[in-house]
Amino acid sequence: MIEVLRPGPLTTIQDLGRPGLAALGVGPSGAADRRSAALANRLVGNLDTAACLETTYGGLSVRFAARARVAVTGAPCPITRGTRGEAMNAPFTVVAGETVTLGPPSAGVRSYLAVRGGIGVEPILGSRSTDVLSGVGPTAPAAGTRLPIGTDLGSWSTVDVAPVAGPPRGELELRILPGPRDDWFAPEALTRLVSERYTVSAESNRVGARLDGPALTWAREEELPSEGTVVGAIQVPPSGLPVIFLADHPVTGGYPVIGVLVTADVPVAAQAVPGQRIRFRRYSSRR
Repeated sequence: MIEVLRPGPLTTIQDLGRPGLAALGVGPSGAADRRSAALANRLVGNLDTAACLETTYGGLSVRFAARARVAVTGAPCPITRGTRGEAMNAPFTVVAGETVTLGPPSAGVRSYLAVRGGIGVEPILGSRSTDVLSGVGPTAPAAGTRLPIGTDLGSWSTVDVAPVAGPPRGELELRILPGPRDDWFAPEALTRLVSERYTVSAESNRVGARLDGPALTWAREEELPSEGTVVGAIQVPPSGLPVIFLADHPVTGGYPVIGVLVTADVPVAAQAVPGQRIRFRRYSSRR
Protein backbone atom coordinates (compact mmCIF):
# COMPACT_ATOMS: atom_id res chain seq x y z
CA MET A 1 0.00 0.00 0.00
CA ILE A 2 0.91 3.64 -0.50
CA GLU A 3 -0.42 6.16 2.03
CA VAL A 4 -0.94 9.73 0.82
CA LEU A 5 0.34 12.14 3.46
CA ARG A 6 -0.20 15.30 1.40
CA PRO A 7 -1.81 15.39 -2.08
CA GLY A 8 -0.53 18.84 -3.07
CA PRO A 9 -2.77 21.20 -5.09
CA LEU A 10 -4.11 18.34 -7.24
CA THR A 11 -3.06 14.73 -7.51
CA THR A 12 -5.05 12.28 -9.61
CA ILE A 13 -4.66 8.66 -10.67
CA GLN A 14 -4.08 8.37 -14.41
CA ASP A 15 -3.39 5.68 -17.00
CA LEU A 16 -3.96 5.63 -20.77
CA GLY A 17 -7.61 6.61 -20.29
CA ARG A 18 -10.83 5.16 -21.65
CA PRO A 19 -10.87 5.84 -25.43
CA GLY A 20 -13.71 4.74 -27.67
CA LEU A 21 -16.59 5.65 -25.35
CA ALA A 22 -17.46 9.08 -26.75
CA ALA A 23 -20.73 7.72 -28.20
CA LEU A 24 -21.77 7.03 -24.61
CA GLY A 25 -20.82 10.56 -23.53
CA VAL A 26 -17.64 9.40 -21.77
CA GLY A 27 -14.42 11.25 -22.52
CA PRO A 28 -11.00 9.61 -22.88
CA SER A 29 -9.29 11.32 -19.92
CA GLY A 30 -5.92 9.69 -19.07
CA ALA A 31 -2.55 11.31 -18.36
CA ALA A 32 -2.37 14.89 -19.61
CA ASP A 33 1.28 14.36 -20.58
CA ARG A 34 1.08 10.82 -21.88
CA ARG A 35 4.73 10.83 -22.93
CA SER A 36 5.96 11.44 -19.38
CA ALA A 37 3.52 8.96 -17.84
CA ALA A 38 4.63 6.27 -20.31
CA LEU A 39 8.29 6.94 -19.49
CA ALA A 40 7.63 6.63 -15.75
CA ASN A 41 6.01 3.23 -16.30
CA ARG A 42 8.84 2.02 -18.52
CA LEU A 43 11.47 3.04 -15.97
CA VAL A 44 9.92 0.85 -13.25
CA GLY A 45 9.13 -2.03 -15.61
CA ASN A 46 5.35 -1.62 -15.79
CA LEU A 47 2.97 -2.39 -18.61
CA ASP A 48 1.96 0.65 -20.65
CA THR A 49 -1.55 0.34 -19.22
CA ALA A 50 -0.42 0.73 -15.59
CA ALA A 51 -1.78 3.64 -13.56
CA CYS A 52 0.44 6.23 -11.90
CA LEU A 53 0.00 9.41 -9.87
CA GLU A 54 -0.20 12.71 -11.76
CA THR A 55 0.67 15.70 -9.57
CA THR A 56 0.01 19.36 -10.35
CA TYR A 57 2.61 21.87 -9.09
CA GLY A 58 4.19 19.26 -6.83
CA GLY A 59 3.46 19.08 -3.11
CA LEU A 60 2.76 15.33 -3.12
CA SER A 61 4.06 13.30 -0.17
CA VAL A 62 3.47 9.53 0.11
CA ARG A 63 4.63 6.78 2.47
CA PHE A 64 5.32 3.21 1.31
CA ALA A 65 4.29 0.25 3.44
CA ALA A 66 6.74 -2.10 1.69
CA ARG A 67 9.83 -2.04 -0.49
CA ALA A 68 9.04 -0.62 -3.94
CA ARG A 69 10.63 0.55 -7.16
CA VAL A 70 9.67 4.15 -8.03
CA ALA A 71 10.34 6.72 -10.75
CA VAL A 72 9.29 10.36 -11.23
CA THR A 73 9.05 12.02 -14.65
CA GLY A 74 7.41 15.04 -16.27
CA ALA A 75 7.80 18.54 -14.83
CA PRO A 76 11.23 18.54 -13.11
CA CYS A 77 10.87 18.88 -9.35
CA PRO A 78 12.92 18.20 -6.20
CA ILE A 79 12.44 14.59 -5.03
CA THR A 80 13.11 13.63 -1.42
CA ARG A 81 13.21 9.99 -0.30
CA GLY A 82 13.39 9.96 3.46
CA THR A 83 16.24 12.41 4.14
CA ARG A 84 18.05 12.14 0.82
CA GLY A 85 17.40 13.47 -2.67
CA GLU A 86 16.66 11.45 -5.78
CA ALA A 87 16.91 12.27 -9.49
CA MET A 88 14.18 12.83 -12.05
CA ASN A 89 13.77 10.23 -14.82
CA ALA A 90 15.77 7.65 -12.87
CA PRO A 91 14.27 4.66 -11.01
CA PHE A 92 15.10 4.28 -7.32
CA THR A 93 14.17 1.88 -4.52
CA VAL A 94 12.06 2.80 -1.50
CA VAL A 95 12.12 0.65 1.63
CA ALA A 96 9.20 0.00 3.96
CA GLY A 97 8.19 3.07 5.95
CA GLU A 98 10.01 5.59 3.75
CA THR A 99 8.34 8.69 2.38
CA VAL A 100 8.73 10.24 -1.07
CA THR A 101 7.99 13.95 -1.42
CA LEU A 102 7.81 16.04 -4.60
CA GLY A 103 8.56 19.76 -4.41
CA PRO A 104 7.34 22.51 -6.74
CA PRO A 105 8.52 22.02 -10.35
CA SER A 106 11.10 24.37 -11.83
CA ALA A 107 9.40 24.14 -15.24
CA GLY A 108 6.15 22.65 -16.45
CA VAL A 109 3.05 21.80 -14.45
CA ARG A 110 2.59 18.04 -14.10
CA SER A 111 4.91 15.37 -12.68
CA TYR A 112 4.29 11.62 -12.68
CA LEU A 113 5.11 9.14 -9.92
CA ALA A 114 5.07 5.50 -10.99
CA VAL A 115 5.57 2.49 -8.74
CA ARG A 116 6.37 -0.99 -10.04
CA GLY A 117 3.05 -2.80 -10.37
CA GLY A 118 1.07 0.40 -10.85
CA ILE A 119 -1.66 1.94 -8.72
CA GLY A 120 -4.09 -0.93 -8.23
CA VAL A 121 -7.41 0.83 -7.58
CA GLU A 122 -10.54 -0.66 -9.14
CA PRO A 123 -10.92 0.33 -12.82
CA ILE A 124 -14.08 2.16 -13.89
CA LEU A 125 -15.21 1.62 -17.49
CA GLY A 126 -11.90 -0.08 -18.22
CA SER A 127 -9.63 2.64 -16.84
CA ARG A 128 -8.23 3.88 -13.54
CA SER A 129 -8.09 7.49 -14.78
CA THR A 130 -9.84 10.32 -12.96
CA ASP A 131 -11.79 12.65 -15.26
CA VAL A 132 -12.10 15.96 -13.39
CA LEU A 133 -14.77 17.28 -15.80
CA SER A 134 -17.26 14.41 -15.66
CA GLY A 135 -16.31 12.94 -12.28
CA VAL A 136 -15.81 9.48 -13.81
CA GLY A 137 -13.02 7.46 -12.26
CA PRO A 138 -11.49 7.09 -8.80
CA THR A 139 -11.74 9.95 -6.34
CA ALA A 140 -8.69 12.19 -6.25
CA PRO A 141 -6.43 11.07 -3.38
CA ALA A 142 -6.57 13.12 -0.17
CA ALA A 143 -4.45 13.08 2.98
CA GLY A 144 -4.88 9.64 4.54
CA THR A 145 -5.89 7.86 1.32
CA ARG A 146 -4.35 4.39 1.05
CA LEU A 147 -3.67 3.17 -2.47
CA PRO A 148 -2.98 -0.49 -3.29
CA ILE A 149 -0.06 -1.40 -5.53
CA GLY A 150 -1.20 -3.43 -8.53
CA THR A 151 0.22 -6.23 -10.65
CA ASP A 152 0.63 -4.52 -14.04
CA LEU A 153 4.17 -5.82 -14.36
CA GLY A 154 6.28 -5.80 -17.49
CA SER A 155 9.96 -6.52 -18.01
CA TRP A 156 12.47 -5.10 -15.59
CA SER A 157 14.01 -1.87 -16.84
CA THR A 158 17.79 -1.83 -17.31
CA VAL A 159 17.90 1.98 -17.66
CA ASP A 160 19.60 3.91 -14.85
CA VAL A 161 18.48 7.31 -16.10
CA ALA A 162 16.53 8.49 -19.16
CA PRO A 163 18.01 11.51 -20.99
CA VAL A 164 14.98 13.81 -21.07
CA ALA A 165 15.17 17.50 -21.87
CA GLY A 166 12.09 18.38 -19.81
CA PRO A 167 9.41 20.98 -20.55
CA PRO A 168 10.58 24.16 -22.35
CA ARG A 169 11.05 27.13 -20.03
CA GLY A 170 10.62 29.88 -22.61
CA GLU A 171 8.18 30.47 -25.40
CA LEU A 172 6.42 27.33 -26.67
CA GLU A 173 5.95 26.59 -30.35
CA LEU A 174 2.95 24.39 -31.09
CA ARG A 175 2.22 22.95 -34.53
CA ILE A 176 -1.37 22.95 -35.78
CA LEU A 177 -3.45 21.61 -38.64
CA PRO A 178 -6.17 24.10 -39.69
CA GLY A 179 -9.84 23.17 -39.36
CA PRO A 180 -12.24 21.53 -39.26
CA ARG A 181 -14.18 24.80 -38.77
CA ASP A 182 -11.66 27.42 -39.87
CA ASP A 183 -14.24 28.55 -42.45
CA TRP A 184 -16.35 29.89 -39.57
CA PHE A 185 -13.80 32.64 -38.94
CA ALA A 186 -12.92 35.93 -40.58
CA PRO A 187 -10.27 35.52 -43.33
CA GLU A 188 -7.54 37.05 -41.17
CA ALA A 189 -8.28 34.91 -38.09
CA LEU A 190 -6.09 31.91 -38.99
CA THR A 191 -3.27 34.24 -40.07
CA ARG A 192 -3.54 36.01 -36.73
CA LEU A 193 -3.47 32.71 -34.84
CA VAL A 194 -0.18 31.63 -36.43
CA SER A 195 1.51 35.04 -36.42
CA GLU A 196 0.60 36.50 -33.00
CA ARG A 197 1.63 35.28 -29.56
CA TYR A 198 -0.68 34.05 -26.81
CA THR A 199 -0.28 33.65 -23.05
CA VAL A 200 -1.49 30.71 -20.96
CA SER A 201 -4.19 31.83 -18.54
CA ALA A 202 -4.26 30.96 -14.83
CA GLU A 203 -7.74 29.48 -15.46
CA SER A 204 -6.20 26.51 -17.31
CA ASN A 205 -6.65 22.96 -16.01
CA ARG A 206 -6.85 19.33 -17.20
CA VAL A 207 -9.89 20.23 -19.31
CA GLY A 208 -8.11 22.84 -21.38
CA ALA A 209 -5.40 25.48 -21.59
CA ARG A 210 -7.15 28.85 -21.84
CA LEU A 211 -5.22 31.51 -23.70
CA ASP A 212 -5.06 35.31 -23.50
CA GLY A 213 -4.11 37.37 -26.54
CA PRO A 214 -5.54 38.67 -29.81
CA ALA A 215 -9.20 37.68 -30.25
CA LEU A 216 -10.20 35.58 -33.28
CA THR A 217 -13.34 36.91 -34.96
CA TRP A 218 -16.16 34.68 -36.12
CA ALA A 219 -17.43 35.24 -39.66
CA ARG A 220 -20.85 33.69 -39.00
CA GLU A 221 -23.62 34.62 -36.59
CA GLU A 222 -25.61 31.38 -36.64
CA GLU A 223 -25.22 28.71 -33.97
CA LEU A 224 -22.96 25.74 -34.69
CA PRO A 225 -24.62 22.42 -33.77
CA SER A 226 -22.69 20.48 -31.14
CA GLU A 227 -20.17 18.08 -32.64
CA GLY A 228 -17.48 15.73 -31.45
CA THR A 229 -14.21 17.12 -30.12
CA VAL A 230 -10.71 15.68 -29.75
CA VAL A 231 -7.72 16.31 -27.53
CA GLY A 232 -5.59 19.10 -28.97
CA ALA A 233 -8.55 20.88 -30.62
CA ILE A 234 -8.35 24.69 -30.46
CA GLN A 235 -11.89 25.82 -29.77
CA VAL A 236 -12.84 29.50 -29.95
CA PRO A 237 -15.82 30.68 -27.83
CA PRO A 238 -17.63 33.99 -28.52
CA SER A 239 -14.93 35.89 -26.59
CA GLY A 240 -12.53 35.04 -29.45
CA LEU A 241 -9.89 33.72 -27.01
CA PRO A 242 -8.72 30.17 -27.94
CA VAL A 243 -8.88 27.16 -25.65
CA ILE A 244 -6.65 24.12 -26.25
CA PHE A 245 -8.53 20.97 -25.24
CA LEU A 246 -6.50 18.66 -22.99
CA ALA A 247 -7.11 15.20 -21.51
CA ASP A 248 -10.45 15.87 -19.78
CA HIS A 249 -12.01 17.86 -22.62
CA PRO A 250 -15.78 17.59 -23.22
CA VAL A 251 -16.96 14.93 -25.63
CA THR A 252 -18.89 17.47 -27.71
CA GLY A 253 -18.68 21.23 -28.21
CA GLY A 254 -20.79 23.91 -29.83
CA TYR A 255 -18.07 26.45 -30.60
CA PRO A 256 -16.01 26.25 -33.81
CA VAL A 257 -12.58 24.63 -33.82
CA ILE A 258 -10.09 26.66 -35.85
CA GLY A 259 -7.28 24.10 -35.69
CA VAL A 260 -5.96 20.98 -33.98
CA LEU A 261 -2.53 20.42 -32.45
CA VAL A 262 -0.23 17.81 -33.91
CA THR A 263 -0.46 14.81 -31.56
CA ALA A 264 3.21 15.03 -30.59
CA ASP A 265 2.71 18.59 -29.31
CA VAL A 266 -0.21 17.82 -26.97
CA PRO A 267 2.13 16.84 -24.08
CA VAL A 268 3.97 20.14 -24.57
CA ALA A 269 0.69 22.07 -24.24
CA ALA A 270 -0.21 20.01 -21.16
CA GLN A 271 2.95 21.25 -19.41
CA ALA A 272 2.38 24.93 -20.25
CA VAL A 273 2.62 27.12 -17.16
CA PRO A 274 0.25 30.06 -16.60
CA GLY A 275 1.97 33.16 -17.96
CA GLN A 276 4.01 31.18 -20.48
CA ARG A 277 3.97 32.45 -24.06
CA ILE A 278 2.73 30.29 -26.93
CA ARG A 279 3.21 30.66 -30.65
CA PHE A 280 1.35 28.50 -33.16
CA ARG A 281 2.60 27.55 -36.59
CA ARG A 282 1.07 25.57 -39.42
CA TYR A 283 2.32 22.01 -39.53
CA SER A 284 4.26 20.99 -42.60
CA SER A 285 5.43 17.42 -43.10
CA ARG A 286 8.22 18.73 -45.29
CA ARG A 287 9.95 20.57 -42.46
